Amino acid sequence: MSQQSIPSRGMTVTFHGVRGSTPCHGHETHHYGGNTSCVSVRTANDVPIVFDLGTGVRYFGKQCNGTTPLRIVCLLTHLHYDHTLGLPFFEPLLRSETTLEIYAPKQPDGRTIRELFREKIKPPMFPVPLEQFAARIEFHEIGDDDFTIGNYSVRSRFVPHIGPTLGFRLGYDGASVTYLSDHQQPVGDTFSIGDGARELCEDVDLLIHDSQFTDEEFAMKQSWGHSTYAYARWVAETCRAKQLALFHHDPSRTDEMLTELTDQIACSTKVGVFAAREGQSVLVGA
Repeated sequence: MSQQSIPSRGMTVTFHGVRGSTPCHGHETHHYGGNTSCVSVRTANDVPIVFDLGTGVRYFGKQCNGTTPLRIVCLLTHLHYDHTLGLPFFEPLLRSETTLEIYAPKQPDGRTIRELFREKIKPPMFPVPLEQFAARIEFHEIGDDDFTIGNYSVRSRFVPHIGPTLGFRLGYDGASVTYLSDHQQPVGDTFSIGDGARELCEDVDLLIHDSQFTDEEFAMKQSWGHSTYAYARWVAETCRAKQLALFHHDPSRTDEMLTELTDQIACSTKVGVFAAREGQSVLVGA
């Protein structure tokens, strides 16, 4: 999407990767897409924001071609491969005019985010070391914070998952988007939500929420760090979200299955519900 095609008001939210765990391209997943987590937010006059660096970020990078100089801000939830694998394939990093600012969760062992990415992106695991990319890459380590990026307000809160994981709430011109890609739901018969996640979700215009498992799957994978469709709906209802985007689809979920599950959730709530689809754009707050 070129800057000229972005509406003059509100935030344009685009899904570039909607899967969890691993890419899953194939004829049974072509409608919703098979790339892993990446969502961009663009406005008419501000820096583009991207949530996560899964394999979908490659497609966001193609949309950035021709923009010079280019500043991009990434709000990174955590360091699992399905949220970071796309970084070395992000084409704007090949240009010296690009600056990529990555905000990521502080690590309890004291290692920096730069150190951890250096370990991932170097021979023999990847042919080019991180330092050899032409772009300027800056790292910012954050926790439970509130800050601004240009005209955006940003709220980050730690949320339950496996390893240090953040959720984000982005505000702009009176509109809001919350991104909870990986969110461990409570184990047991009673739903609840932590204070941090609640602060991110209350009265939000668009809630992008983990919905990797069905109830039956969750019964066998309770400690895997994710949520069910039913829990995502409950969070949206409890926190009065206006729209719910089901996200972080399980790689085994076919298009047919995902459509059926989404229809079941949508018919059981007054919240507007849809399954996030690769290439889909949603205008928030126009």
